[in-house]
Amino acid sequence: MLAVTSLLLASVLDPAELLRKGGFVLLLAIVFAESGLLIGFFLPGDSLLFAAGMVAAGTFDEAFGNSGGLQFNIWLLLGGVFLAAFLGDQVGYAFGTKAGPALFKREDSKLFKRSHVEKAQTFFDRHGPRAIILARFVPVIRTFCPIVAGVGRMEYRTFVRYNLIGAFVWGVGVTLLGYFLGSIPIIQEHIEIALLVVVGVSVTPIAVEFIRHRRQKAAAESPAS
Repeated sequence: MLAVTSLLLASVLDPAELLRKGGFVLLLAIVFAESGLLIGFFLPGDSLLFAAGMVAAGTFDEAFGNSGGLQFNIWLLLGGVFLAAFLGDQVGYAFGTKAGPALFKREDSKLFKRSHVEKAQTFFDRHGPRAIILARFVPVIRTFCPIVAGVGRMEYRTFVRYNLIGAFVWGVGVTLLGYFLGSIPIIQEHIEIALLVVVGVSVTPIAVEFIRHRRQKAAAESPAS
């Protein structure tokens, strides 16, 4: 039973398999769900966008094998991904405003962990409105951050502005990485490593922000000379 579950989970988390089976519609559904629905936190957003960019560039087959005739128009892809990412966060924010503080008291289940909300709250408290952009590059946090923004009643116009930027930088940016870099032979030959690098690079802004925050905190706590 455990082996069957592992195989099913591997299939769900495999970006190439997801694109082969669900195509453009499933891609947009996953981007939407991972951007603000509680059930979307485990989905492979970064690697899926990168692989989708490779489909649009015509380099998917070289890296992942037969695509089954899958094709994406790059402009339609970028527009669709941007819109799905933006609307996903908007729904997450709306859900947060409705759920309110009760969300932090909700019991854990297979699809919900209260610790995920608490981590997103800590992240949001640390970075303020910029968290809406930065969270896009952090798995799990990107799903719960807009919800936390809604719970905290973040000013709606401010949220929309940062959401637009985040949806563009993450959705369009990572997709274009796959479109332009997917044709490089070494990436095609080592696609698993390349996808891990994509995820690593995507969290770089968070690492830089974290280091900066620690330095500022240390400087503020150190006695004046």
